[in-house]
Amino acid sequence: MEDEYGSSARLLPSGESKPAESKPAESKPAEGKVAEAKPAPSKQADRPFRVKLRGSVLVLVRLPNKRSVRAALHQLSTSGGVIHFEQPLDEKLVVDLIFHLEKATIRSKAQLLFPMWATQGWMQPFRFVDLAEQSREVLDAKLKTFIGEPAPKSAAAGA
Repeated sequence: MEDEYGSSARLLPSGESKPAESKPAESKPAEGKVAEAKPAPSKQADRPFRVKLRGSVLVLVRLPNKRSVRAALHQLSTSGGVIHFEQPLDEKLVVDLIFHLEKATIRSKAQLLFPMWATQGWMQPFRFVDLAEQSREVLDAKLKTFIGEPAPKSAAAGA
């Protein structure tokens, strides 16, 4: 149970409240030794950068029953993105995505995540399931051109 200041308290059988026991403090370094500060792991370093496409790239979504749905990519990164659909698809559905970035065609399996209602349809995030390393490199290079970074020459040769 939390009070108005966000600290937790437990109710005693008599109805009184007692502050919850806090975790024991970490042991302090012995005198004469200097404690080393460990940098906190950065979640942003693990997450690939994202490019907002706002529907400028069309995507063909192949369903498991071999039917196809056309949609627009709203956001994209090397790990996944967000697709704008007229009607949402089932969560956890694995589909084939096919889209073009400049002269490169990217084709990969993706798992759809929980859809969110938007004012003009549905935004449905996805994550790539088996994006080939070569396709990942091409995708990374093409996305960098969207944000103004020059593409590496090795990736541009394969596109």
